[in-house]
Amino acid sequence: MRHGAGSPSYRALSERAHYSVATLSGAAAGRRLPTLDVTLAYVRACGGDAEAWERRWYQVAAELAAGTTTEARGAGPPPDRPPYAGLVAYEAEDGDWFFGRERLVEDVARRVAQRRLIALFGASGAGKTSLLRAGLAPSLRAGGHRVITFCPGPRPLEELAVRLAAPAGTPPGPLLREFATDPRSVHLTLRQLAAAGTPGRGQGPAPETVLVVDQFEEVFTHCRDDQERSRFLSALLTVARAPRSGGRVVLGVRADFYPHCAVHAELVEALRDGQVTVGPMTVDELHSVITRPAARAGCRVEGPLLAHLIAQAQGRAAVLPLLSHALLETWHRRRGNVLTLDGFRAAGGIEGALAQTAESCYASLAPDRQDVARHLFQRLTTLGDGTEDTRRRITRAELDTDGATADVLEQAVRARLIVLDGDGVEITHEALLRGWPRLRHWLSDNRDLLRTARRLTEAAEVWESLGRDPGALYRRARLALARQLDDAGTHRLTAGERAFLDASVAAESAEASVARRRTGRLRLLACLLALLLLLATGTTYYALRAGRQVTEQRNAAVAITASDRASALEHKDPALARQVALAAHELAPQRHTRDNLLSTLMQAWRAHGSEVVSLAVVPGGRILVTGGGDRTARLWDLGGPRPRPLSTLRGAHGTVWALAAGPGGRVLATADAAGELRTWSLADTAAPKALAVFGPRDGAVRALAYSPDGRTLASAGADRATRLWDVGDPARPRQLARLTGHTATVRGVAFDRTARLLATVGDDRRLQLWDVRDPRHPRRYGQWYAHAITGLAAAFSPDADLLATSGGGDESVRLWSVADPARPRELAVLRGHSDVVGGLAFSPDGRTLATGGDDRTVRLWDVSRPAGPALRAELTGYTTAVSATAFATDGRTLFTGVYDGMVRALPLDFPGVIGRACAGARPALTALQWHRYLPGVPYHPPCAE
Repeated sequence: MRHGAGSPSYRALSERAHYSVATLSGAAAGRRLPTLDVTLAYVRACGGDAEAWERRWYQVAAELAAGTTTEARGAGPPPDRPPYAGLVAYEAEDGDWFFGRERLVEDVARRVAQRRLIALFGASGAGKTSLLRAGLAPSLRAGGHRVITFCPGPRPLEELAVRLAAPAGTPPGPLLREFATDPRSVHLTLRQLAAAGTPGRGQGPAPETVLVVDQFEEVFTHCRDDQERSRFLSALLTVARAPRSGGRVVLGVRADFYPHCAVHAELVEALRDGQVTVGPMTVDELHSVITRPAARAGCRVEGPLLAHLIAQAQGRAAVLPLLSHALLETWHRRRGNVLTLDGFRAAGGIEGALAQTAESCYASLAPDRQDVARHLFQRLTTLGDGTEDTRRRITRAELDTDGATADVLEQAVRARLIVLDGDGVEITHEALLRGWPRLRHWLSDNRDLLRTARRLTEAAEVWESLGRDPGALYRRARLALARQLDDAGTHRLTAGERAFLDASVAAESAEASVARRRTGRLRLLACLLALLLLLATGTTYYALRAGRQVTEQRNAAVAITASDRASALEHKDPALARQVALAAHELAPQRHTRDNLLSTLMQAWRAHGSEVVSLAVVPGGRILVTGGGDRTARLWDLGGPRPRPLSTLRGAHGTVWALAAGPGGRVLATADAAGELRTWSLADTAAPKALAVFGPRDGAVRALAYSPDGRTLASAGADRATRLWDVGDPARPRQLARLTGHTATVRGVAFDRTARLLATVGDDRRLQLWDVRDPRHPRRYGQWYAHAITGLAAAFSPDADLLATSGGGDESVRLWSVADPARPRELAVLRGHSDVVGGLAFSPDGRTLATGGDDRTVRLWDVSRPAGPALRAELTGYTTAVSATAFATDGRTLFTGVYDGMVRALPLDFPGVIGRACAGARPALTALQWHRYLPGVPYHPPCAE
């Protein structure tokens, strides 16, 4: 019918039918029977026979009603309808299948009634979209509200105009012009809707319209127009604050974009008491979300499977898409009407089901199609800058129309990895970005080139929109970066991008030809002037000196560029990266090139199969202990040329968040995500013996610290308390005291060098200092706000009354004088990190402080003068966040733990490390490599002799 109407776009049909693009395209997809109203609106928009289609609708509805199964002695769903949504979010029509969030839906609905603007914050995968669309929206509509749900996308104001056009009875074009001219027009439009009443409700006034803005973070990731973003925010705030407002606003925001929201003062003020956190489900909620959809479909969940799923998912906020997908795949493998543990394991489990589905889809493709798939998924991803990567919605026009792309797209849609919505294409859920290792590898490899590719895509679209204006073509540096992208062969260019790049190269060649002719004339003039310059020796002297300066400046610029490229090469070709970094440092010896060289010289080894979150150096020996997300702690012998594994400590319930080695090096303490503490004897490091298992067992323990005499152990974590334990006999620990006062998770704890003071910091931003000279009766000196959003770590200097704390929000590290614990004095703020700082450690002599953060860098600070600290080095080359830092007992080596499962070690004898660099940097640079990375500089590779 749509083809017969001339194949109008779904956006055009949406304007005619006054239903959303998603609703109309979903009706045509045939996955479920659309409502009669949607069917008739679609028919009329295509010029079809409404009466005939109405008869057809009733006929199909009767056939479906006759064929459905029964549940609980009543009508149930069709038997072939999967009871779980997988990666796809639940929509309003899926409300009968949406379970587990009933209490939270009621709470949010109550808050909507009390406030005009609220925001749901939660991790990606916490179920915000399903809660808003399948839980909150039907609840509000049942109360008589008009609910308009949408995602802002790249043009949020335009999207809002399209959504309000149908209920307002106005074309979206004029409405958009009104909103762009004066954002208050949105408020006036909603008042007009309230005054007009709701169709079918008589003549009485309607309750307010509720604007549900799902995936609000797209305002910051997809919208590139700062002016439109500002107008959109202004429109929402006007709706929330205007007297006699006709609407309310609900925002769904990913938790890691809270700092982006905090930049806008008016938005912060509006959300002061209107924030709802979507956290992990309780055991009862998990039980409901697992069993009730199966029961409604006439199935049941095997008891062992239910117990296993709840144990795996409990306490994990972002697990819901993975859980839903694993249940869907288990349902496909059910035995009769029973979902079994064997079927769940065959599907790959919670963590592996999604990766197994994606890998199966990828493996089914021919080799040339696999390359197309890699480029397609990279194109559908927006790389994070200080945040996690997010999915990117594109139009079909951005993709090539060749058969290979169409085949890959069809396979990915069939596997539910990609969603087609009208003319739009996007990844089904951001859980795919975290749960598919191959995709993570694609995105971590050459991230700079991927960013260049995205900028090339945007530039090509602008060029086309301007009628291929030559002024919009790339030139100079941007063209050079785009040609490097093309030369690297790691990115598949579309026909439009290829045309743009070819036109840019042609334009630059034409301009270079003109420049060469101009240069020829200038050279002739220069020859004439040279005769005069021979008479002026003084002028010649100054010219030569200027030439040397220009050469030095050029060399410095080339060296900095080569040094940065070496950091990007480090994970792809370490030997080449070291050679390039060495050449750059020899060409221009400065701190920037030295730091990048040191980054390439760090020794690295894989310590865990998942993230490394904690480190501890055992005093008196060359032993390093690492704790990871794979529920283990591992001991490493550092005495040889490379670290050697000694033993693995098992038994942890979840991530080993904290480690602490006793001062004598004989005892180790570990803490895990379930709040369980263990002490281990290190008498035999090849087979450490567990001495005791104890702890609060009330949420994850995030920090541990031994007192200097080793008799007291401090632990702190999610129960918002710090506990002091008598570990004089490590086999029989005994709780001495419980320190309270924090209102959120305590993430950092540290004793000072005299065991007189204990410092704690936590998510409530507070720093607390305690007098623990009598650990049975500790006394709190006070508490202070130390950081803008959260406090993550604390460390005392081993030789001074100096305390360092780190946190988030201000991305800073602060130094405090605690000579007077009742009045700690801020000495300095160490700035430079662009994201939260979780790793913090003093060197044994107290002169150096190491900080590591989520911005994938480690910084070394000279704090010998705390009031005037200086940056000593900045280490890059990390592919993900740095979680922990630790110094060797002799202070000569720095260890860093990374979320990619790696541990990196750097000797701190910088001149000696650089002097020995050639030993691990073979083979030497070829002439071709030299001119590629250091163009214009005479060939003189390091390590050639």
